Amino acid sequence: MTARIERPLSPHLQTYRWTLTMALSIVHRATGIALYVGTLLLAWWLIAAASGPAAYANVQAFTGSIIGRLIVFGYTWALMHHMLSGIRHFVWDLGFGFKANEREALTWAALIGGIVLTVLIWIIAYAIGGGR
Repeated sequence: MTARIERPLSPHLQTYRWTLTMALSIVHRATGIALYVGTLLLAWWLIAAASGPAAYANVQAFTGSIIGRLIVFGYTWALMHHMLSGIRHFVWDLGFGFKANEREALTWAALIGGIVLTVLIWIIAYAIGGGR
């Protein structure tokens, strides 16, 4: 009778050292899920706009509150981050950006770019009167 050797069937998380690329790939999936939920808020806003002034005022009251603005800000960041991270994955699908320094540069670009674009969108929105 042969002895059974206990070994893992595949590498496990404890085998790998966490990197920013790994973390942002997980965040990319999480922002995709957040966008589904945030799209319900967008649909609520569109339906209220089509339903009349009273319904629209209710949505505006919610999105104008502190909690509502935080949710819309988070939705904006999730959209920007997911878009840039999607471009990062597209570059990889084309067969580019696999060297360690290229991977890191693309990852940092997606992270910083998502934050910068979100802040710029909100600054522009307030500048043109959207934050009244």
